[in-house]
Amino acid sequence: MKQSVISRDADILNGTPVFRGTRVPVQTLLDYLEGGESINDFLDGFPSVTRAQVIAFLEEAKDRAVEAAS
Repeated sequence: MKQSVISRDADILNGTPVFRGTRVPVQTLLDYLEGGESINDFLDGFPSVTRAQVIAFLEEAKDRAVEAAS
């Protein structure tokens, strides 16, 4: 099983889900996208997160949504 690109640790932002290896909350990406901004805008603002992490997160979220709908 592959490791998730998201981590949760009580010592990092009180357990808020963040991109693994960063202190950037996943919710921040969702807020950017909901606000009409692009992935590039997000990556420009948070250079510690990689494009690969963002794509992996979105694919993971898509897979979970499809499973939940089944």
